[in-house]
Amino acid sequence: MPRSTNSVASRARRKKIMKQAKGYYGVRKNVWTSAKNAVEKAMLYAYRDRKNKKRNFRSLWIVRINAAARLHGMSYSQFMGKMKKSNIELNRKVLADLAINNPEAFKAVIDQVK
Repeated sequence: MPRSTNSVASRARRKKIMKQAKGYYGVRKNVWTSAKNAVEKAMLYAYRDRKNKKRNFRSLWIVRINAAARLHGMSYSQFMGKMKKSNIELNRKVLADLAINNPEAFKAVIDQVK
């Protein structure tokens, strides 16, 4: 009996990868092996950076809170320590948003923890 290769599934698999490689530069978009490698690497970067994004945003929020707290004569660590003691449960995302978009509300939080 002759060997069956299931070329329909093989073609579909290749087509899926080539579609993902659309828009890449040079041979990465139209040569199968290069495209496959490029897409595989891109998927690894995407997976890794979904985790890194959370890390980056947290550090951005901390920088913003620190800058706003220092305007009111307090460091970030002092501010967060007093927040914990005062049992104010605002997360860093909300605090950073207040610091940037609503400084008077942030000042009210600072006054409450002092």
